[in-house]
Amino acid sequence: MVANPLNSQVVDTESKVNEWRAHLMRHAALNEHDIDELESHLRDQMEALQEQGLRDDEAFLIAARRVGDLDDVTREYAEVHSGRLWQNLVFGGSSDSLKQRNLFTALVFAVCAAIAIKLPALFAMHFDAEGADWFYARNITLFSLPFLALYFVLDRQLGRAGWGFVASVAVAAAILINGYASFASTTTMTLAMIHLPIIIWFMVGIVYSGDWWRSHAKRMDFVRFSGEFVIYYVLIAIGGGVLTAFTLGMFSFIGIDIEWAVQSWIIPCGAMGAVVISGWLVEGKQGAIENMAPVLARVFTPMFTLMLSSFLVTMLVTGRGFDIQREVLIGLDLMLVVVLGLVLYAVSSRDPSKPVSLFDKLQLVLVVTALLVDVLALGAIAGRIFDMGVTANRVAALGENLILLVSLSGYAYHYSTFIKGKAGFTNLERWQTNYIPVYVAWALLVVIAFPLIF
Repeated sequence: MVANPLNSQVVDTESKVNEWRAHLMRHAALNEHDIDELESHLRDQMEALQEQGLRDDEAFLIAARRVGDLDDVTREYAEVHSGRLWQNLVFGGSSDSLKQRNLFTALVFAVCAAIAIKLPALFAMHFDAEGADWFYARNITLFSLPFLALYFVLDRQLGRAGWGFVASVAVAAAILINGYASFASTTTMTLAMIHLPIIIWFMVGIVYSGDWWRSHAKRMDFVRFSGEFVIYYVLIAIGGGVLTAFTLGMFSFIGIDIEWAVQSWIIPCGAMGAVVISGWLVEGKQGAIENMAPVLARVFTPMFTLMLSSFLVTMLVTGRGFDIQREVLIGLDLMLVVVLGLVLYAVSSRDPSKPVSLFDKLQLVLVVTALLVDVLALGAIAGRIFDMGVTANRVAALGENLILLVSLSGYAYHYSTFIKGKAGFTNLERWQTNYIPVYVAWALLVVIAFPLIF
């Protein structure tokens, strides 16, 4: 029997409508009744377009566009239904079983992360044991981020492939970081520990995308998610610190010392569990209320631009160069990474359809000044290597500044062409997401090869 192509087209259109509906279900400002209303509007639009002679798939695409941008839709609903927004976000509506299930899943993995940090104690590796500081510093990433990745494996329905991928990466990382520690130098292992989170976070990004990092749009979503995640985790950490201080104070009023419990259980378990909860919070609120990371990027971009510009002008006027002390170069690299993060998130949160603004020009100035500072830093690092020889730290500093040089150069080029009207903003977005694997490749080199070389 030959399949009817019209029937297959209807089935395909229905699947697209279901995917569209599932996407809306992820937004905290919308409950099931709201989504039913939007779907009804979508289907009315589709029916009208089909009557004009359009195919089902064409009618769906145009109707979805007419319904409106999802972020705008959810923002409108958040303004109208602000009273129920946070209730839906934290508890889920009575008819919204999906959000309740996601919360339960997040809590389960948060508890698993909290338990994981205590498992080494079963093998006499307590926090105050000899060598414990070094052991927990090496493995701190592996106690938390794999559980956040597993949360997304379930949420994105990646099945056995997702579970196997996360497990294999986590196990391989644990073997490497602990196996090399037996013979690698302290300096080299410190570098490996610093770079390991980049690799594990990229693993989280692959499962977060839901399509194994194949979609440019999903990669951009993960960049936005990363910025919001950092802010939420810091906020939770600050709140947890205040709560812990009050708890210690309250028990001290009645003459009971619980500092041992705070240090051994509350702080480490809470820090690990908060990783998963932060990821769930960001995922649950995306598109429902104004994100904080773009606001912070707009606030700090002018400040960093002014600071770097003043720094360069002062160097030119005074004729003074960099102090090539190790601590100075480390601080300079950290500042450049922060600047790169500001630019990266500003690009990911910008609406590509909007025209060039003053903020875009300010971003270009920030990128160019950071690029000039990086060139000066590279000269200082090269001089340090020439005068004092090659070490793991100096090679790492050289490599990271070269990566910053290429990355900032790419941003400068694409920003300038966009501002001049010679290219669309999409080129800048694609440069950003396509360059991310370069950071991961460098991290892999430092984590895997450096302990063998140095």
